[in-house]
Amino acid sequence: MADPTLVERYLPAATLENLRRADRDWDDLRHGRLYTPKVIASIDRALDETESKGKKGKKKSNSGYDVTICGGTLGILLGAVLAQRGWKVLLLERGKLRGRDQEWNISRKELREFVELGLLTDKQLETAIVTEYNPARVGFHGHPDLWIEGVLNVGVDPVYLLDTLRKRFIKAGGELCEGVSFGGALVHPDGVTVKVSADGEDAAIETRLLIDAMGHRSPIVAQARDGAAPDSICMVVGSCATGYSEEQNKTGDLMVSNQPIANRCQYFWEAFPARDGRTTYLFTYLDPQPDRFSLESFAEEYLRLLPDYQGVELDDLDFKRFLFGVFPAYRDSPVRLPWDRVLAVGDSSGGQSPLSFGGFGAMVRHLSRLDRAIDDALRSDTLDRASLQLVQPYQPNIAVTWLFQQTMTVPLGGSEPDPDAVNRLLGSVFGAMAQGGDRVLKPFLQDVVQFGCLFEAMARATVAAPLTVVRVLPQVGLGGLLDWTRHFLGLGLYGALSAWDARAGVSERVEKMGDLPPERSFALRRWLEALRYGSGGDYHDE
Repeated sequence: MADPTLVERYLPAATLENLRRADRDWDDLRHGRLYTPKVIASIDRALDETESKGKKGKKKSNSGYDVTICGGTLGILLGAVLAQRGWKVLLLERGKLRGRDQEWNISRKELREFVELGLLTDKQLETAIVTEYNPARVGFHGHPDLWIEGVLNVGVDPVYLLDTLRKRFIKAGGELCEGVSFGGALVHPDGVTVKVSADGEDAAIETRLLIDAMGHRSPIVAQARDGAAPDSICMVVGSCATGYSEEQNKTGDLMVSNQPIANRCQYFWEAFPARDGRTTYLFTYLDPQPDRFSLESFAEEYLRLLPDYQGVELDDLDFKRFLFGVFPAYRDSPVRLPWDRVLAVGDSSGGQSPLSFGGFGAMVRHLSRLDRAIDDALRSDTLDRASLQLVQPYQPNIAVTWLFQQTMTVPLGGSEPDPDAVNRLLGSVFGAMAQGGDRVLKPFLQDVVQFGCLFEAMARATVAAPLTVVRVLPQVGLGGLLDWTRHFLGLGLYGALSAWDARAGVSERVEKMGDLPPERSFALRRWLEALRYGSGGDYHDE
């Protein structure tokens, strides 16, 4: 009988089964076996023209919500602010609305959004923060480490945060339905009929706007993408454990590689102090090709390499939990839903950077923008497809990061890659950013790319290591370089127009224009917001 693998030795049986279930989904994805559901349809008849009586065994509710949000984990963030505005909001959650045990890492400045929106008091915010550390390391094999403060250095307790927001949501008049599954929706000219099921019974709910916050596995988004494969995958495995030294847990790692390319991938590490130990992740970027390795084999790599990375023995660690996932990213993002009255937010929209594998930070960053835009859409009744697509606009500062993601993805086939290629490039680029100081480095590490900072970093890197930059071109290709140039110039244009808006006070003038048609006023506000957020103009350091 063969000796058990590291994964079989250290993962509990239930966790191992969940890992293998996720691996089956990954196998389907990389072999192109993508199921395209049909959960959304449109109809020309108004709501009051449809049958008021459903089929046998079905109930119909005519309560008429303003907003129905599917997916509670991140949906509660948006639901709470909309309910505070007085909108009738229904939040549907397939299971129990409860945060996970593993902390969400974010920067303190971003967390202030909850206080500024009236969702948390200062005291509640401090209670939600369960870990905080400084500094954090960025490092690449063969290059000096960089240390930075105030970036993703705060750990938030999701259980407390979501429970507090839940109470705020219900107090503001929001309705929460747990144990309710989304079954589909029928879009009418004047609203949406949402089909749900719970405890074996089906029901229909009427709403003006349906918001999809079900994450990257949303059936609504799967239908909209029509079986298209993702352009990139971020594969992640990790754990939270005790047994690390007290000195180790005073700092964290944001992005560290300690070895050359292996298995046609560049491995990266991330580590944070946790309330009940230390969290460590191993992650890599790859394309969804059939010959890519399994999630279980990557978990095996994680356990094999962890002792060298952290200077510990596996048997000296007490594992509290294991974490893993396969996170897709699409160049065509945010997703453009082809229906009126349906909007995707959070991971469903795909609007976060392809370098990220968690949507909490991106959702918080855009929370006030989404709150304003959805409130505006409901008040002006601009809920058509074209208007809602303006709520999730093109962001050149996110699009330009695809070049970095592409340079960190080692393609299959062809000759053996230079084992130090990725580390050499990243060491040069981040070294150039460090020369520009925190004003250049910190926004990039928080997925907020700005034209001036990026231009400065690229120029410094090109001057310091021209051959390193030139070697990247064959991997990126002429088409990829031209595509990146288009987004880079777009970033510059957005930055210039956003600065013009700030100087000329265009946004304030738009707010005072009372004679504009609602559609025109709505579009102008969204365009000005797109300039600000798409250029990184919303970023402000502490």
